Amino acid sequence: MSSKIALLNDAFRKTFSGGKVMMTAGVDALPDMVKCGALHEVATFNGFNEDNDPYGEHDFGSFELCSRKFFWKIDYYDDCRESSSDDPADPTKTTRVLTLMLAEEY
Repeated sequence: MSSKIALLNDAFRKTFSGGKVMMTAGVDALPDMVKCGALHEVATFNGFNEDNDPYGEHDFGSFELCSRKFFWKIDYYDDCRESSSDDPADPTKTTRVLTLMLAEEY
């Protein structure tokens, strides 16, 4: 099941289609050019390893840009985004939400 979740997460992360993308207040306050660069880093992220991806779901990453540390995280919600999805491997039951944040906001 982890490999199917990873494929769904990768497709969402690379296209930002099939879910919601959120930015924290700290990221939103950055210049548009920095936000654009940060979203590009998320979409092209390939640094998955046992430390940041212990379950093989490709749902978290971190990177540095413009002397700032960023985190991104994908969470799985039901279609109404009121509670957790009971099956993140089923895209018909899951809304993916990617949150981009500054590490200091975590």
